[in-house]
Amino acid sequence: MSEDLILKAKRYSNIKYGLAITDTLFFLSVLALFQSSGLSLGLAAALNRAFAGYYLAVAVYLLLAFAAYSVLDFPLNLYRSFIVEHRFNLCNQKIKGWLVDYLKTMVLSFVIFIILAEAFYYILNRFTSNWWIAASLFWIFFSVVLAKLTPVLIIPLFFKYKPFSDAALRQRIIALAEKMKIKILDVFEIDFSKKTLKANAAFLGMGRTKRVILADTLKDKYGYDEIEVILAHEFAHYRLKHLLKLLLVNSMGIILSFYIIFQTSGYVLGAFGIGYLTNVAALPVILIYITLLGIAMTPLENYISRRFERQADSMALQFTGLKESFISMMDKLADQNLAERRPARLIKIFFFDHPPIDERIGIAKGRN
Repeated sequence: MSEDLILKAKRYSNIKYGLAITDTLFFLSVLALFQSSGLSLGLAAALNRAFAGYYLAVAVYLLLAFAAYSVLDFPLNLYRSFIVEHRFNLCNQKIKGWLVDYLKTMVLSFVIFIILAEAFYYILNRFTSNWWIAASLFWIFFSVVLAKLTPVLIIPLFFKYKPFSDAALRQRIIALAEKMKIKILDVFEIDFSKKTLKANAAFLGMGRTKRVILADTLKDKYGYDEIEVILAHEFAHYRLKHLLKLLLVNSMGIILSFYIIFQTSGYVLGAFGIGYLTNVAALPVILIYITLLGIAMTPLENYISRRFERQADSMALQFTGLKESFISMMDKLADQNLAERRPARLIKIFFFDHPPIDERIGIAKGRN
């Protein structure tokens, strides 16, 4: 990577870090204002008077709150995911296409949000003494279902699948999967290039939905050996049961979050004139809890994820022996995605769930 490209990647990364922090602070500020101003309490009271059904009133509250925040957050979202990406020549999507994807994302996000929230309030009303256990179990179950459905329902909303066009490479990938004792449905190609110039590959799904997905931006610019070692890395995650282990880690975070809400929210809600969590007016407080606890858990989750990534790199190199291809692939990805190669320690702790590129290359070079 040239010095100019290193500086460009640094500028891009710093903007993305700043925007991530700004987005989080903005979200927390809006929630705090909505709660402390009495707007949440007033809206909930008005909806309870207008609608006889409790869960209908909850649904309308969720819809109005979600829509209002989406409008407030739109300029930041536009700048973060469209303007910045174009400024650094990482996106070739037109504004019309971006708006269509944005609307799809909002609808999908709301569907997920309302399922989780309505289930949460149902559980609160049904299990008064141990609701935090039931709520945790439902959220964990829902995350597993979502992981299973992502490749067959969610990704096709944004990208088009097509059969993998390179028969020789497809056969090589299938042979690698067999060598690593991985069962896959097939290898698919998606049209990344219509929206972004970044490259990616993934091994997604559970059970019968497991499949290899290659972005066309990666297939067309990387050699067979480089693509093989990328996918060996993805298969290694499955062999080492990293997805299951990360699910367990995330599950512990969910359980801890609900338990802390269970133990302490009564004191906090009293300050806002709210007697019970079952009052939907308390939703901003719950979201503040979840957001802050998520931030607190991030360093640990990132640390565990980085360890898993190193293990997957090691297994990929062990199975393929393609050290030089691994190194060249990492260099290409860093250039193509404008990845920061040597982040500051604090940045690494909070923003990197993968080891930085130079660290991964250094480890690979040290292998015999």
